Order: sequence, then structure tokens, then C-alpha cells
Amino acid sequence: MRPLVLASSSVYRRELLQRLQLPFTSCSPNIDERPLADETPQMLVQRLAVAKARALRAQFLQHLIIGSDQVAVLDGQILSKPGTAAAAIAQLTAASGRSVTFYTGLCLLDSASGTIEVDCVPFTVHFRTLSPEQVSRYIEREQPLDCAGSFKSEGLGISLFRATEGEDATSLIGLPLIRLCDMLSKAGIIIP
Repeated sequence: MRPLVLASSSVYRRELLQRLQLPFTSCSPNIDERPLADETPQMLVQRLAVAKARALRAQFLQHLIIGSDQVAVLDGQILSKPGTAAAAIAQLTAASGRSVTFYTGLCLLDSASGTIEVDCVPFTVHFRTLSPEQVSRYIEREQPLDCAGSFKSEGLGISLFRATEGEDATSLIGLPLIRLCDMLSKAGIIIP
């Protein structure tokens, strides 16, 4: 089997990829993640997923390299990782009673041939109407300061949702495993 590399330092993406029970290496790419002028969220995440994979190509010459990037979008505006409790409270307050769409870019690069497959997987979260107390309690308990949208759907964050909508719930966490399995299958890696 061709060796796999996950072009990410994200613990969440590593945990997701471990579900497939395939051996892999994880390596953090060093790229500029700023959006380009007039770039849609979908274009941004696909470009960054490819850039992350390509950044590791010279280091991993005979590998399949997985790149992924994600943004959360509310009213056409990208919600970044909050970094602070105040920013997380502001994000969740803005999302209360509304819908946030997550776009996850996914790339599989064959470093030997240079072949690239890339896609963007959307997933929408419909939030309950949240009181200021609920938002504060949630931020205090789960500390989702490194998560786009200010919640962890795999944890207590699920309590904030009225509904979810999409083909692959793992895309919400940052690595769409259903689509990745399709890409890996085309590259000759059959799971299970």
C-alpha cells in the first residue's frame, strides 16, 4: 500500500483519519492561508487544501498526501477560529437561531505522479435560539477557541443545534471521510 501523509497539524483531522485504520504520517505544512481578492469560500478551501498537500510533496516523494481546509460561513462572511472567549461568544450569538455552512476542501495528491483530485464538501448547521447564558456556559465548558464557528460538534456543541444538513458529518469536523474513501479507492487503497 502507498504510504499516506496527512498535511495537517490538526488533532481533529488526525483523529478522524485514524477511524479508517490506515497507517499514516502527519506533517504540518507551512503555507499562507489568507484569502485572495474575490475568492469564494469554496474556492479558498480547495486552493488551500491543494497548497497544503503540495507544500509536502518534496518531502514525501512516493506518497499519497491528504490536504484539507475548512471555513465556516454566516451571511457570506467567513467565521475564523475565535481564539478568545469573547470572540467565541460573539460568533455563537450571531449564529443563534440561524444557519452556518461549513465548506471543507479536500485534496489527494499523488506525489510520485503529481496527480491531484480535489473537492469541496458543504455541511450546514442550523442553530437553536441560544440565550446569552447558554452561550457563556457552553464556551466555558468546552473551550472551542480553536474551532471555526466556535463549537465542537463531536462534543457538547451538538446541544446547540436544531438540525444538521449534509452528506458527510465528518466534514463538519474538518476531514470528509466519505469523500476521502472515494479518492483513496481511485488511488488503489480499498477500505476496509
